[in-house]
Amino acid sequence: ILLAMFVCLLDFQFKEFLGTYNKVTENCFMDCVKDFTSRDVKPEESSCSESCLQKYLKMTQRISMRFQEYHIQQNEALAAKAGLLGQPR
Repeated sequence: ILLAMFVCLLDFQFKEFLGTYNKVTENCFMDCVKDFTSRDVKPEESSCSESCLQKYLKMTQRISMRFQEYHIQQNEALAAKAGLLGQPR
């Protein structure tokens, strides 16, 4: 049963990753690619796309850090409420 749950979780995470990847790709493409008269990617389109992706990655990292900080604060608050912090062992 645990293996089945683990496989299901991995499947869910992969689907989430693909959804996010597709969304970021579409957003950056729509924002950066404007000229369809040539098969070549123009330098400004390339730099715009790279900048767009970097911005997304930095935003994701920042949100993750804030979520971790919030989670730690919540755990500390719960521990303090339960009287577990600051007690000698």
